[in-house]
Amino acid sequence: MAGDLQFSWELSGSGWVSYRIADGVSEHETHIGYCTDALADLLYAMAGLYGESSGERFSFDREPMETRWLLRRQGADVAIDIFEFPDGATSWGSPDETGGTLLWSSTQPRSVLCHAVKEAAEAVLREHGEDGYQEKWMLHPFPMAALQDLRRLHRRNDDCRHERCRTGPEGW
Repeated sequence: MAGDLQFSWELSGSGWVSYRIADGVSEHETHIGYCTDALADLLYAMAGLYGESSGERFSFDREPMETRWLLRRQGADVAIDIFEFPDGATSWGSPDETGGTLLWSSTQPRSVLCHAVKEAAEAVLREHGEDGYQEKWMLHPFPMAALQDLRRLHRRNDDCRHERCRTGPEGW
């Protein structure tokens, strides 16, 4: 159901993260590795939803699998499709709807989706700080610029009623 979106992003060990997305009807949860700058890719894709493109596409490395997110704008909403490919090394560039297995699908207001992702990234930053994130994620620093871009775009373009979006967290 639109508006019932939950999203979490938790560092689960050295170089591993678990994320969960649920919409009140179904959920998807998986673990991904640090071979890509996964949180930055996620945040920049969310920020891209505020631009002129009709959607965004990005992948997470699951060694050897690939989890690919396909985001398509539909007015004020975003259709979210999450696919799994058995071998990330050979699936890159393949069409999204062929060769992969659809794991999860939902349509959500852009403001709800971007808010949920922003909040999850901010929770990681509060829990670990930039240094702690770098220590756990290893190959990539915390994507502060990507988070700041998403914060700015969400605050400017969405009529978010959450207190932190109206006033901004400390450090803005």
